[in-house]
Amino acid sequence: MAAYQCLTFLTDYGLEDGFVAACHGVAARISPNVRIIDITHLVPPGDVRRGAAVLAQTVPYLPPGVHVAVVDPGVGTRRRGIAVAAGERVFVGPDNGLLSWAVHEAAGDGRVRAYELTNEDLWLRPVSATFHGRDIFTPVAAHLLNGLDITEVGSPLRTEELVTLPTPMRRIRDDAVEGEVLTVDRFGNVQLSVPAADLELLGVRPGGSVLLSLGKRRLPVRFERTFGSVPPGELVAYADSAGCVALAVNSGDAAQRLNLPPGAHVRIAPAR
Repeated sequence: MAAYQCLTFLTDYGLEDGFVAACHGVAARISPNVRIIDITHLVPPGDVRRGAAVLAQTVPYLPPGVHVAVVDPGVGTRRRGIAVAAGERVFVGPDNGLLSWAVHEAAGDGRVRAYELTNEDLWLRPVSATFHGRDIFTPVAAHLLNGLDITEVGSPLRTEELVTLPTPMRRIRDDAVEGEVLTVDRFGNVQLSVPAADLELLGVRPGGSVLLSLGKRRLPVRFERTFGSVPPGELVAYADSAGCVALAVNSGDAAQRLNLPPGAHVRIAPAR
C-alpha cells in the first residue's frame, strides 16, 4: 500500500447538486476504505486563483495524501489533466495553475515529478466532456490510494511544461510594504499577499497603527490581534491564520466597504 492516508477534495461544484457525492462514490467503489476530507466545494465558479490559494493554505495541515482539486473552466478542451508528486503528496487535477501554489509549498526544495493523465484504463467509461472530476481525476486518485505507482497514470512531463499561476506581488520599499489582494473569504475579510512578518520588519506590532494606500485613498487603520480588538463597524488589520496581513470590519464586510477585489494593489506603511 502507498503511504497516502487520505484523499482530499476541493472544487467549485457547490452543494446543491450531486456532483460531489458522485465523486465520493467513484472513489469508494475503487478504494472501499478511502478516507475523504472535503476541503471546500464552494470556491466561486471558475475562480482558479481562489481555489489555488485555499488549497495551498490548507494542505500543510492535512495528512500525507492524494489531493484532488477541480476548478476547471477549460474542462473538455485541450487542457491537460495531470498528477504531480511533491514531497509526501500527490496533486491531481487540471493543468491550469490550480495546483501550482500547493505543489510549490509541498515540494520545498525537493523534487517534483509530473505526469499527464493519459492511461485511459484508469478512467471511468464513458467519459463526460464536462465532468472530468468524476470520470478522470477521482478514479486516478483512488487508484493511487490503492498503491498504484504514479508513473502508471500516464506520460511524464517536465515541470517547466506545467501551467503556473503568477506569484502574487509583494515587495518592501521606501519604508512600506506593497502587495495585492490574494483572496476574500465568505465573511468579507480581505487577505493580502503580505506576510505579517513584513510588518514586523517595519516596526509594526499589534496595538499599533498603519496607513493603507488604496489607489488615491489613504486610510489609517489599527493593527490588532483580532476583530474584537476594535469596536463593531471599525476597520482593522491583523495577522490571519495563514500568517498573512488581512483587513476586516468587526461585524462587517471589509471587501464591500473598501471595494477591494482579488488582485487589487495595497500599500501599507507604519502610521507616523
